[in-house]
Order: sequence, then structure tokens, then C-alpha cells
Amino acid sequence: MNKYDVIVVGGGTAGCAAAYTAGKLGLKTLLIEKNIHLGGTITSALVVPAMKSGEHQINTEFYQDLIQELHALGGQATYQNNPGWFNPELTKIALDNLMVKANVEVFFDTHIRDITIENKQVKAVIISKEMLSVYNDKIEIQNKSLLVSIETRYIIDATGNCEIGKLCGCEFLEKQEEQQPVSLRFMMGGVDVPHFAVWLKNYDNDRNVTTVEDINGFIHLSTAYTWDKDKKWALAPLFDDAVAKGILKDHDRNYFQIFTVAGMPSTIAFNCPRIIDYTETLQVANMSKALLLARRNIFRLANFCKEYFPGFENAYISNIADMLGIRVSRRIKGKYVYTIDDVKSGKTFENPVVVSNYPVDVHSDKRDKSTLHTVKDYTLPLESLMSADIDNLFVAGRCISADFMAQGALRVQASCFSMGEGVAKYIAKAF
Repeated sequence: MNKYDVIVVGGGTAGCAAAYTAGKLGLKTLLIEKNIHLGGTITSALVVPAMKSGEHQINTEFYQDLIQELHALGGQATYQNNPGWFNPELTKIALDNLMVKANVEVFFDTHIRDITIENKQVKAVIISKEMLSVYNDKIEIQNKSLLVSIETRYIIDATGNCEIGKLCGCEFLEKQEEQQPVSLRFMMGGVDVPHFAVWLKNYDNDRNVTTVEDINGFIHLSTAYTWDKDKKWALAPLFDDAVAKGILKDHDRNYFQIFTVAGMPSTIAFNCPRIIDYTETLQVANMSKALLLARRNIFRLANFCKEYFPGFENAYISNIADMLGIRVSRRIKGKYVYTIDDVKSGKTFENPVVVSNYPVDVHSDKRDKSTLHTVKDYTLPLESLMSADIDNLFVAGRCISADFMAQGALRVQASCFSMGEGVAKYIAKAF
């Protein structure tokens, strides 16, 4: 039977960084992904751009290689001094290319059915997939499906919801009242971006909110609005008018943010709608209702843009994310529980995996209750990515061992890249 040095479960931002790094360092690596492509939040959830997270980041080799690969494909741009403006569709191809270069074996459309544990260590993952019947010495028939056991020395849970930790019976930190609303992103094509950019730049003079740049003949822009009253939003009168006329519902305007997309000159990406009605991310019924509501919100927001934004007259919904943007869900109890005090104090550690200054960014389902606190550089220790219960289980991504507010600073893609890379480097040293 085949045996791996490392199995990474979850091919999103953290998982891809972990698998690529492990493969580059010579470890026999398997990456298991439930979807038919890699990328997670970037590709399935349309979360672009990757937000900049400071000038002193560590474990950034994977991120730099991804930037270079995407740039070669025409799917990357540097805007507002941030190289993380990615094309979601080309990211799928770029990640495939990187895994091939690193000799990482990838299983797509594959789900973990169970875990084999001995002496507080994961010995194997069990999947059901007829195509893998080559492992015939470990196949057994159960409920008329083929079960395949694949051994590993180390396992990295990058599933977001810490599904491997759940199968292992690990202890978790999440509390019922500690939740953030989810988002369902979408894109609109057919936008006259240069026309819209001229109007937008003249309409809003606040360059902390609205930016427009011509980068080698490609117009990039960004703007935002929320219903919170902590600042004066230039777009507020438009949203107020749309609600008054019934074009939007009041809750449609709780959060609105738009960007251009690298390599898509007539496309605008939306970081909204943010769904405030259903926040229990680990309950299927709640998230199903959130999806139904979100797609109705998207239709109204698209009509709003066509009505109020010059350049959107012929625009259309071109893509709706295949995955909800979930900010927080299950968090494992690790060997160290990272806290908001660690973030604020900038505490340093012996085994750092992340250095960032991304703000404490916690969304609320209530008006004027969201948190966005700027901070100085803070450091996440490796021990917050190590399970307290299973000796060879690591986590990377939003399911790390951190309290609710600290996780709100660490959940962004740049930090997830560093987590995955840092864990893989640590494991490689053990060989």
C-alpha cells in the first residue's frame, strides 16, 4: 500500500501552501481536495484580492511563487502596492502548475470517510473512491462503497472547519455566541470600467475608501460602503435612495465593497452580500438558508449597480461563488491558545510561523458593531497549529488554536499562506 510522509486535507490557501512546500522540500506529499480544483477562498469563494499583511511577513516563498506563476499566465497585478490581485479562474491553473512542479500528488473530488488512530497519532485516512482500488490490500466493502486506507506519518488539516480534528475527537474552542456573518461573493461582466472609474474618482474624493489607478493601460479600482455610521460614506445617498425606492432591501446595504480583477478588463468583483440573518456556520440548515437569501441579494445588488453606476448599463452577473465566505467556524485547541492580548502586545515566540499587522477584523450582524482595529506587528507561534490531542496532527487556516478576536486578525489569505508553509517546513525538519 502507498504511504506518504505528509497528507494535506483541504486544497485552499493554507493547504496549497503546505503541500507545495512539503513537496519542494522532498517529502512524499498527498493533497486531498473535495472540489475539482484547488484554491479554496480564492477560486471557489472569489475572495480577491489577497489583502496585504505588513512589511515583515515570514514564510512567504509559496506566496511569491504563486504571484510569479499567475503573472506568467496574465492573472496577477500589483495595485496599491499589493501584489495579491489575482484572477480566480487562472489561479486554478496556476495552482495545478505549482503542484506538478513540487511533485505533489493531488486527489480531487475526494472525501475523507474516517481516520485510523493509534497511540495518539493518525496512522491513515480512509477515503471512498473506486478509482483508487489499486490499494487492493486495504479495500473493504462497507455500505456498497469502496473504502481505501492511505497511511501517513503526518497530517495537516486545512479544511477550514477542522474536519480532520473533528474525526479525531479533538477538543475545540468555539462558543455559540462567537460568530461572524458569512458572505457570498459574485462578479459582474460587461462593465465599462474606464467610464465607471472616471465617474467614481470624481464622485468620491476619500482616497482611504476609493482608489483608481491606470497600471500599464489596465484600470484598477476599489471602493466601499457600509451602513455603519462610524464614517461618512460617499455612496450612502445612492444606497439610501435605492432602499427608499424598493430597489434594495435595508439589509442588502449592510456591507458593500467592489474591486477590479487582474486579467478581466470588463469585470468587477463584489465582496458582498454579507448575510446577517444566518450566522451558525456549522449548521447545514442555517447555511442553506444563507445561500438562498444571498443569491436573491445578489440579484438586487446587480440591478442597483446597473441603475446607479455609470458604466454598468450593459453589465450582467457573470459568476456567483461556489462557496460561502466563512470567516470563523470550528477552532481547534492547540498546544498554545493564541489570544487577542498576544496580538495587541506583539508578543514574540520561539517558533514563529506568521508575522503580520493585518487589523483585528471581526464582522458583526448588527449595525455599528463590527470591529476593525489597527495593530502593530504580531507573531503567531507554531504551537497554535499543533493539536493538543493528536501528536502528528497540524492545522492551518481559520481553524487554528486562537481565541475569537485573535482569529479575526489571522484568518486572511496572506497569513494562511504563511501558516501552511511554516507547518510544512517544521515537519520537513523532523525527517
